[in-house]
This record gives sequence, structure tokens and C-alpha cells, in this order.
Amino acid sequence: MKIAPAWRPTLPATAKLFLTGATVGPVVDSLHNQCLLYYNVAPISIEWPQALSHLDGALFKSSWTVFPLLGIAYVVLGGILPRLFQLLVDSVSSSNKELPDPSINTLRTKAILAVTTTAAIIKLSDFLERNPSVTDGLPIDDPAEQHIFVLLVAALAQWAWLDGTLPALLAASLTSIGGPLSELPFVADHVWVYLQSAGDYLPLQHVTDSLGILRFVLGDDYQQLALSSITGPCYFAVTMDAIALGRWFDAQSRNEPDSKDSLE
Repeated sequence: MKIAPAWRPTLPATAKLFLTGATVGPVVDSLHNQCLLYYNVAPISIEWPQALSHLDGALFKSSWTVFPLLGIAYVVLGGILPRLFQLLVDSVSSSNKELPDPSINTLRTKAILAVTTTAAIIKLSDFLERNPSVTDGLPIDDPAEQHIFVLLVAALAQWAWLDGTLPALLAASLTSIGGPLSELPFVADHVWVYLQSAGDYLPLQHVTDSLGILRFVLGDDYQQLALSSITGPCYFAVTMDAIALGRWFDAQSRNEPDSKDSLE
């Protein structure tokens, strides 16, 4: 088997990341999106069975646009971004000590736990959004900041338990900031829009656009584009499960001697 360049996974691992992101990703995402936003383009809604029709919302709500977007996101977050940070860390680190590779069974277990704990964190964000007073005892005045604090603690605990590496921390931290910002073009084009009760984050509110670039990309109302601040820690957690899945799929590729990376 040909080895992929250091900055990207092999083709089989890339395909598995895309398929997992495009299938499991929307299911996990739907655990909190009903209390955060609504979809205008290609929406999907699956109602609860009749016996559970008394439950709030729908069993599953998403958009057909989300499936390919999350597929691509998992490839970037789980396959490319952590590799780039690993290359960066290796270039500045004086230690070249190599740790033994975990077994495929260990990597599979961590991947399953990462997806499960990410789903729990996403559901926790839904609970906090629906029950804003539950964090009133924290020494933080703003409810949104209280929720971000709780979710960040949970996300960092997930990283410390299942990973603990610096490249993963850097990748997840960058994504917790850049992930929400990457939604701005979709919000601007009304692919999805955050509910007024959840849209508490206006990242471009005080940004001037002297060159007109933001207006060209996001429209004249770019300063009023609203996101939800609690999505930042959720992006952190999603990055962690994408990384865990990527490592598992990489190990599978290394143990498939007949597989080919057609991009080489």
C-alpha cells in the first residue's frame, strides 16, 4: 500500500471519514439544532412515532445540504487539520520520541466513545438552551457565558480522557472558533437561520468593510448575521470524534496491504 502524504489520510480513510460524517454527523447534529435554528433549503423532518408524539419537536430535523457539508467537515477535521498541527508540533519540538501505535481495537473503542461523548455534549447544549436557569449557581453573570463554560469543561474533559495530544487540542480549539464563523455564508444565504432566542453571537457586529469584501460575500446586513455562542464548544467536541475516527480508519488502511491510494 502506498503511503499518503503526511498532510492527508489515505483514500480509503478519507472515504470512510466522509461517509461517517455524512451519515452519523447529521444524526448527532440534530440532537440540538431544533432549539437553535431552522432550515430553509431542502429541509428534512421525521416526526416521532404516534406513541411518542407528545414529545417536543421532531425525531429528526435537518437539511439535505448538511449531509455533504458534514462529510467534508469530517475529512478536514479528522484527516487533514490534525495532521497539519502534528507537522507543526514536530517542526518545533526537540523531542522525536515515537510512541507505540495503539491497536485497532483500542482505536475503535476510542472512536466509539468519542462519538458517544460528542453526542452527549451536543445533547447537553440542547438541555442548557432549553433550561437556561440551570446554571444560575455559577459565578458568571451572563447565561450564555455560563453555558459556554459548562460545555467547554465537558469538551476539555473529553479531550483529556480520550486523546490528550497537543495537535488534537490545537485543531479542536481552532475549530471551536472557525467552525461557527464558517456558517456565516450559509446564514447569509438563508440556507439556515438561527432562532432569535439562540442567536446571541454577532461576530461581525463591529467589523468595518472598507474594501466591500464582506458585503460582496455576505450581503449588506453582514453585521447582523447571528450565530449561537454555544456551538463553539460543540465544534470542539465534533473535532475530537472526527480525529478519533480518522485514527481508527488510518489504522485499518495500514492493515489492508492490497488497498490502493489512487491519488498517489
